[in-house]
Amino acid sequence: MSSPAGTPPQSPSRSTHSRNPSVQHVPTTPSRLREATNMSPEERHAPIHQYSRSGSLESSEQGPAALNPSTSDTTTAEFFPPIHGDSPEAGGLVAEPSEIEQDSVRSYTNSSLLNGFGGNPSEPGRPPGGYRAAARAILGDSIMDTLSWNKSRSTTKQLASAKGIKAQRWLYLTYYFPFLRWITQYRMSWFQGDLIAALTMASFYIPMSLSYAANLGHIPPVNGLYAFVFNPIIYALLGTCPQMVVGPEAAGSLLVGQVVRECIDRGSSDDDANVLNAQIAGVVTSIAGAVILVAGLTRLGFLDSVLSRPFLRGFISAIGFVIFVDQAIPELGLKAHKISHGSSWDKLVFIFSNLHKTHKLTAAVSFGAFAIIMVFRQLKKKLQPRYPSVAYFPDRFLVVVVSAILAWKYEWNKQGLQLLGNVKAGEGSGIPFHWPLATRHVKHIDTALGTSVLIALLGFFESSVAAKSLGEGTSGLKGMNLSANRELIALGTANVIGGCFMALPAFGGYGRSKVNASTGGTTPMSSILLSLISLFCVAFLLPYFYWLPKGVLSAMISVVAYSLIEEAPHDIKFFLRIRGWSELALMFIIFLSTIFYSISVGIALGISLSLLAVVKHAAKPRIQILGRVQGQPNRFENAENAADQVEHIEGCLIVKIPEPLTFANTGDLRTRLRRLEQYGTNQAHPSLPRVRHEDNNRIVIFDVHGVTSIDGSGTQVLAEIVKAYVDNGARVIFCRLPHRRHQVYSRFEDSGIVEMCGGSQHFVSSVDEALKLSEVEDISQYFEERSRSGATQW
Repeated sequence: MSSPAGTPPQSPSRSTHSRNPSVQHVPTTPSRLREATNMSPEERHAPIHQYSRSGSLESSEQGPAALNPSTSDTTTAEFFPPIHGDSPEAGGLVAEPSEIEQDSVRSYTNSSLLNGFGGNPSEPGRPPGGYRAAARAILGDSIMDTLSWNKSRSTTKQLASAKGIKAQRWLYLTYYFPFLRWITQYRMSWFQGDLIAALTMASFYIPMSLSYAANLGHIPPVNGLYAFVFNPIIYALLGTCPQMVVGPEAAGSLLVGQVVRECIDRGSSDDDANVLNAQIAGVVTSIAGAVILVAGLTRLGFLDSVLSRPFLRGFISAIGFVIFVDQAIPELGLKAHKISHGSSWDKLVFIFSNLHKTHKLTAAVSFGAFAIIMVFRQLKKKLQPRYPSVAYFPDRFLVVVVSAILAWKYEWNKQGLQLLGNVKAGEGSGIPFHWPLATRHVKHIDTALGTSVLIALLGFFESSVAAKSLGEGTSGLKGMNLSANRELIALGTANVIGGCFMALPAFGGYGRSKVNASTGGTTPMSSILLSLISLFCVAFLLPYFYWLPKGVLSAMISVVAYSLIEEAPHDIKFFLRIRGWSELALMFIIFLSTIFYSISVGIALGISLSLLAVVKHAAKPRIQILGRVQGQPNRFENAENAADQVEHIEGCLIVKIPEPLTFANTGDLRTRLRRLEQYGTNQAHPSLPRVRHEDNNRIVIFDVHGVTSIDGSGTQVLAEIVKAYVDNGARVIFCRLPHRRHQVYSRFEDSGIVEMCGGSQHFVSSVDEALKLSEVEDISQYFEERSRSGATQW
C-alpha cells in the first residue's frame, strides 16, 4: 500500500525495534563545502536555512511544523549529517550550497579558468532544463551541439583572455579552414619531397583511376581521372590529416557501376550512353558527399563505428571476389553481354563454359601484366626491410607504358586485342560541369540513394583508418589536430564538388597515403601537386592513352581485388581461435549472398544484421545483482560473476544499474528485475518456478552510479517500478545518485520517485550506507545515532 505524500513508506525492516510513526523527516541545510562538524542536539534544533525547489533561500524554525513536511513551506526537507571535506564519498551527497557557498563556487570557477582548469562558465539563476533541454530532446545532442556554441565560445573566450590571446576570430577561422594554418608555416625545403611524392602517386594511381572508371564504374575512363583533379586539392584545403591523399577506390567504383547497371536494366540508360552513365555516376558521388557533409555539420563523426569489423571484412572480401570474377572475362577476351549483369556465380559458370573461346593474345597480355605486377609486389615485400627505397619503384607505371608501346609498335589491335581508345574530356574544351540534382535525374536518385549511403560509410571508414594511422604527420606543422567531424566536412565537400564534374567517389586510402608519406610527402601540398599533375594529364596527355590495352587495366584491378581478399584468412583464423561464431556467421552470410545473388542483397543483409546487433546491444539492460564480498564489508561485486566470493544480504535485493537509462534499454528492465527477484540471476530460464523467497525483496537498493543521464521514457518506467515496490510494502533506497542540481535527480523529483521512496533521506552515497539505513526502524533515529557517534562519513 502506498504511503501518503511526504511520509516514509511503512516497509518491513530487519530490526526488532518498534516504529514511532510520529517521527518525520528532519529538515536541514545540506552543503558539500562546509567542514566536518559533530552536531549537538542543541545545534540540531537551531534555526536553519532551506532551499525551495525554485532555488530561493528560506528560513524556518525547528518544531513540529518543520518536522512534518506536509505543514512545512519548503518543498524538500532533509537532514544533513556531518561530512568530512576529504571524504571520498562526500561527492555522492544530494546537497545544495548556501548563498555564501555559491559565491565561493563561482569565484573558484573563475579562478580555475585562469589556472588552467576548464569547464563552462556558470550561469546563476537558470533552472535545469528549460527551452534548451526541450530543444535538445527534440533535435538530439549532435544537432544541438552544432547549433549551441554559446557555452563553448564563452569558455574559450575566457580562456583566451586569461592567456592574452586577442586574435580569437582568426583562431576559429584557421581551425575550420586548416589551409590557412598550414600554408603560413610552409617551408620551401618541403617542396621537393612533396613534388616527388605527387609524381610517384600519379605514376601509380592515374592508370588505376582509368581502370576503375572503365572496368568497374562502366563510365568513360576520364571520369576516373577527374576524381584526382578535384578531390585531393579540396581535401588539402579542408582536411585535418596532412599526409592523407584522397582518390577513387575499387569498392566505391564497383558500387557506382552497380547503380549504372541497375539504371541500364530499368531502361533509364544503356551500355553505349557514356554521357548519361557518367551523369548517373555524378549523382551517386554527389549524394554520397552530401550524406557525409551533413553528418559532419551535425557532428556525427562516430559513424565510422557503426559498421562492425565482421561486416566490413565479409563485404570487402566479397567485393574483391566480385571484382576478380568480373575482370577475368575481359582478361580472357570473352564477350559476355548477356551475362554482364548477372551474379558472380553466373559469371563463373559462363567462364568455365567458354574457356575454349579464350582470345590467346588478350589472355597472354593480361595475365602477363598480372604476373609481373605480383612478382614486383612480392619482391618489394621481401626487399623493403633492407632497402626501403625499393617501395618507390613505379612498376605499374612501367607496365602501362611498355604495354602501350608494344601495342602501338606491333599493332595488336589488328590482332583482336582491345585498346582503351580515344579518351576525351568531354564536348568542347575543359572539364564539363553538370548539375547532378537536375529534375531529369530524380529517377536515378531513387536508385542511387541506398548505395550512395553505403559508399559514404565505407569511404569514411577507410579514410578514418588512414587518418588515425597517419596521425598529424611528422612534418612539424603546428595546430593540425585530427577531427572526425572536420574530416567528414572535408570529404563531403570534395565529393559534392567532384560529383558536379561526374567524377568517381574519392576518399582517403591507407595504401595511397602511406606511399605519399614514405616518398617524401610531408604536407597537403603533395595533394595539391597531384591535382595539378592530373589536370595536366587531362589537358595534354589523354591522346597518348589510346594504345593502352584494356586487359592490362583489368590486370591492375585484379591485383587490387587480390589485396582485398588476402586479409580475410587472417580474420577467419582469429575468430575461429576465439570461437566468434556469430562474427563468422555474419561474414559468410554477407559473402555468400553477394556472390550468389548481388551486391545489393549483400549490402541489405549486412547492414540489417549489423543494425539489429546494435539495437539488441542498446536495448538490453545490463543490470546486476550485487553481493557483499566476504571479509570486506564495504565492497560489493556482481553476484553472478563471483558467486563463491560474495554473500547475499538477508531481506535485501541490491540491484546495480551501470548505464544511462533511455527509451531503448528500459523496455525490458521490468522483466529482468523480476528475474532477479525470483531467481537471483538473469541467466535462469523463466520456465523455472520461483527459487528466491519474497522476504529477500523486502528492501530494494538501487545502485545508480552509472545512471549519468535519463530520458523521459526511462524516468516513467523507473517510476512505475518504484511505485510497484512501494505498493507491495517494500522499502526502496537509492545510492550513489548525482547531486540535486543534476538532471537525473531533477527527473526523479519531478516524477515523484523521491516522494514515493519517502523523501531525499532514502538517497545515500554508498551501498554500505543504504544497508545501514535499512537496518534501523526510522530515519530520524538513524541520523541521531550518526550525529552522536561523531561519524565523519556519509
